[in-house]
Amino acid sequence: MQGTIATFDPTSRTGTLLLDDGTELAFDAPAFDASGLRKLRLGQRVAIEAGEGGRVRQVRIPGVD
Repeated sequence: MQGTIATFDPTSRTGTLLLDDGTELAFDAPAFDASGLRKLRLGQRVAIEAGEGGRVRQVRIPGVD
């Protein structure tokens, strides 16, 4: 799945993203930490890996494995 970063707090490493269908999902620090990224910017396109119950397990840059 892909979406766009709506909010990101670099201190807590948490945020929200809007999926392409308009659904808002929150991600926690472990999902951000799993990405290996250092920061995100508002409006940035991301791909996510979802786990049980739709929980975001990882946020990553699309096309980068």
